[in-house]
Amino acid sequence: MGPIVYTVKLIANKPQIEQENLAGEVDQLLVALNKKMSTWDKSSELSLINQGSAEQAYNISDELRVVLSESIRLAKLTQGSLDVTVGPLVNLWSFGPENRPEKIPSKQQIDDAKSNIGINKLVLQGNELRKRQDALYVDLSAIAKGYAVDKVAELLEQRGHLNYLVDIGGEMRIKGYKIDNKPWRIAVEKPVSGTRAVQKVIMPGDNAVATSGDYRNYFEVDGVRYSHTIDPATGWPIDHKLVSVTVVHPSAMTADGLATAIEVMGPEKGFKFAKQHRLAVYLISKTDNGFSEQATDSFKQLVAE
Repeated sequence: MGPIVYTVKLIANKPQIEQENLAGEVDQLLVALNKKMSTWDKSSELSLINQGSAEQAYNISDELRVVLSESIRLAKLTQGSLDVTVGPLVNLWSFGPENRPEKIPSKQQIDDAKSNIGINKLVLQGNELRKRQDALYVDLSAIAKGYAVDKVAELLEQRGHLNYLVDIGGEMRIKGYKIDNKPWRIAVEKPVSGTRAVQKVIMPGDNAVATSGDYRNYFEVDGVRYSHTIDPATGWPIDHKLVSVTVVHPSAMTADGLATAIEVMGPEKGFKFAKQHRLAVYLISKTDNGFSEQATDSFKQLVAE
């Protein structure tokens, strides 16, 4: 988790002072989570593990255990499309200020980086974590924001708020109704950089909504798109035509991780996976004359008329 931009909307059914206290509690919660899972903060719990050796056993916080446990489960479910150990490859393809690497890495460099990744090199038993390699580097950016959304939602419910919208960097969780007693409506953006147009409006009910897309973050060479999203299997940026994935699920953490995994899979494999697991998923792919859409049956039921 890097710098956090977040929004919490709720119906004010409590005195002003309680609302101000709640805002402070949300701030504290997010700062505490960042201190555990940020790779930007070199003194965070996760960063210290990344810097540590394979000999060591780490007694980790409950929060980090929950996120790592779900990361491992989703890695197996998606056959490695979500892999939170992909950091060495991301760092190898470090994108410069012009959104493209200074130089395409060599096959040898990619193979070397791939030898340092793999979810099976992370061993989690209860709250004890071990790395099988010193160079293993865990980056939770594909799932930690969703977890933070879930934790804020839990806090709101503990404080008696049952009508809310929590949005952290585009990952959302909603419950109940807006102030006019109408259900929350969520817009899925058109995958066009530089615009904020609406592609689809959904009414997700009491669920989380996560979107993963590379339409703001890619470069093209000779007609081939290179995304900021790296495929752990190949070691290369994804180069297929899938540009946006939206997942609706009760857990924002799970929705967040699945959206990234399906984006890596691409339009055919990703849609097949979504149908197989009966997920509410919406895919937008780039075509020669615009965009094409795919929606699973459970997603179609959420589309606002």
